[in-house]
Amino acid sequence: MTEHRPWHGVLVATALPLRDDLSVDYDRYAEHCAWLVENGCDGVVPNGSLGEYQVLTPEERAKVVETAVAAIGGSRVMPGVAAYGSAESRRWAEQARDAGCASVMLLPPNAYRADERSVLAHYAEVAKAGVPIVAYNNPIDTKVDLVPELLAKLYGEGYIQGVKEFSGDVRRAYQLAELAPELDLLIGADDVLLELALAGAKGWVAGYPNALPAATVELYHAAVDGDLSTAKHLYAQLHPLLRWDSKVEFVQAIKLSMDVVGRHGGRCRPPRVELLPEQEAAIRAATEKAVATGLA
Repeated sequence: MTEHRPWHGVLVATALPLRDDLSVDYDRYAEHCAWLVENGCDGVVPNGSLGEYQVLTPEERAKVVETAVAAIGGSRVMPGVAAYGSAESRRWAEQARDAGCASVMLLPPNAYRADERSVLAHYAEVAKAGVPIVAYNNPIDTKVDLVPELLAKLYGEGYIQGVKEFSGDVRRAYQLAELAPELDLLIGADDVLLELALAGAKGWVAGYPNALPAATVELYHAAVDGDLSTAKHLYAQLHPLLRWDSKVEFVQAIKLSMDVVGRHGGRCRPPRVELLPEQEAAIRAATEKAVATGLA
């Protein structure tokens, strides 16, 4: 961990364990957060897309953050504070701040295709909560693209300190480093980890460590340390699973892998549905292979 930049390192976008009746299992979630840190992860990102925040009640969403903080300490917790309105996102940032979190992660406005002025105003409003913000660029799902020029403006205004980059366009890393060299780039998709690590990423908001923390953390450190022999070997072995992080069914896929390795992944809340038989077979086989080769 880095004292003043707690988003450095491997921060796991945590899957949220649900009971059979689809209620949140907070005790199991606390145990999962602690287990991730014990296995080399630097922190957690609750209430991201992988945490199914969109289908949580406000009470559940707040308690998820409080549970994570109680389990591993606020300096290790960077909650997602996305919402349709800027005022609501600011309230979630204030809730995270008051719970003891050292940073938050924020999507741009995504109820509509926001223009640059709207994006700037959104981040300006949430920044008033006084907690460092890591932007989250996911133009695939939100239809709002935080291009390097816009990220540089957000950083220049003091609204953000880092960005989780999920566009998949590795070329942006180099342009961003030219436009805003002090803005921290975080790997946002598991299946471009090696490419973005080599491009200078300072952290990884990760999915698959939920199931395979030791191997994925080893991969990350090998990549950022320039140990290409180790990194390329692990990357090739893990990529059949890592690429599921960029698919529509990423939540179901990662939860299934958790089940296969003996963790609790479990069900998802609607409208997410069960995996197709062929999807489940592919994920199960890839996970079992990872276990058999000592990656879990």
